Parts: sequence; C-alpha cells; structure tokens
Amino acid sequence: MSEMDAHLLIVDDDERIRTLLQKFLMRSGFLVTAARDAAHARRILSGLDFDLIVLDVMMPGEDGLSLTKSLREERAVPILLLTAKGETDNRIEGLEAGADDYLAKPFEPKELLLRINAILRRMPEAPADQTAPKVLSLGGIRYDMERGEMWQGEELVRLTATEMQLMKIFSASCNEPISRAKLVEELGRDRGQAQERAVDVQITRLRRKIEEDPKQPRYLQTVRGAGYMLAPE
Repeated sequence: MSEMDAHLLIVDDDERIRTLLQKFLMRSGFLVTAARDAAHARRILSGLDFDLIVLDVMMPGEDGLSLTKSLREERAVPILLLTAKGETDNRIEGLEAGADDYLAKPFEPKELLLRINAILRRMPEAPADQTAPKVLSLGGIRYDMERGEMWQGEELVRLTATEMQLMKIFSASCNEPISRAKLVEELGRDRGQAQERAVDVQITRLRRKIEEDPKQPRYLQTVRGAGYMLAPE
C-alpha cells in the first residue's frame, strides 16, 4: 500500500499534539482525520474505515489500551500506540492488547512517519491475477498465501498487520526455523532483546488464532535454540 492512498485516524486528547500530527502527516501525503478521545474515535469509526490508527494510550475516559482491545474484536486495522511510558512492560502490554507497534513520547515526527510507512508496507497487496491460490492447511485453519488471508471454515480470521507479515515470513519458509533476531529484522524493527520479546508476544497472539491448544503448538512450533517454525500439514 502506498502512503499516498492511506487514510489515517489520529486519536489524542492533547489538542496541540493532535493538530501538529495532523498537519505533519497531511504534508507527508496522507489523508488524516483526528479524534479528541476514544468516544469521539468510536463515532468516527462507525462511519469510516481507516488504513491505520495512531492512538494515544493515556487519555481521560476510555484509554488507548482498552480501545485497542475493543477494536481488535471486530477490525484488523493496524494500530500504532503513542505512550509516555517507555518501559518494556508497558510496551508489551500494548502489543498484547493488539497493537502493531508503539512509540514512546517524546518522539521525532520523522520517526513516527517511518513507523507508519513500515506498517503500511507490511499490509499485503491484492493479487494481480485470479490464478488458483496456494493454500496451507493448519488443522482447521487455511492460510491463503497469495491473498494473505486466514480462514476457519467459512469465517475469515482477522489478523493484524504484524500477524499478516509474520504469516508471510513463515509461509515463505515452511518447515524451516527462523530466529527471533531474523523475525525482528524482517518486521523492520530495531534490534535488541526488547524487540525479540515483543516478537514472542506476537507469536503468542498468532498461536491463539492458529492452534487448538496454543500452549502445546502443533503448527507454529518453537525450535529450541533456533527460533520459530511453521509446520503445515
């Protein structure tokens, strides 16, 4: 997806920050809508779809983590959290809520732009033709490699942008272990233990959607000393 086609929703209770981000991102080529809090965002989302949501965590009323969890029940739209809490545990909490990435305040606007573009690049492109798709079987789950879609029976399984990218990475190297460091690199994240731990969180979330028993994974396996491996039937 090109950023020139993307419609972003900015949710932040600080009017100054909200206005500055909206102007900066519009100058960067995005279509941008802004909301002052979670309730306002919900009203906007009831009538519009977005390609990505930039969401502040610390807001009066419903906070960003609660809104993220709620949105994840019905939408696969990428979510980037803004938080004044830079500690690893707070970041992990955001990822566990369903966010695709996080950025600690204060931050440089250019870094936000890089994060947004990285997430949008991970969104799968629509297939150029209608040739028969290659489908992986994961028990009761089917994964369409060309469309980047996961199905359980006739129901589409909602994946976040990061989960889509992980499935793309794993499906391109079935039955081959991929290290956590390599996954961090493929996801376009900074290196380090915190990011590798974040990958572990994403894997745990993805297993919940794939495995009958996520605690005893059959298809998205842990390979001791080597990383993770997708082992379809």
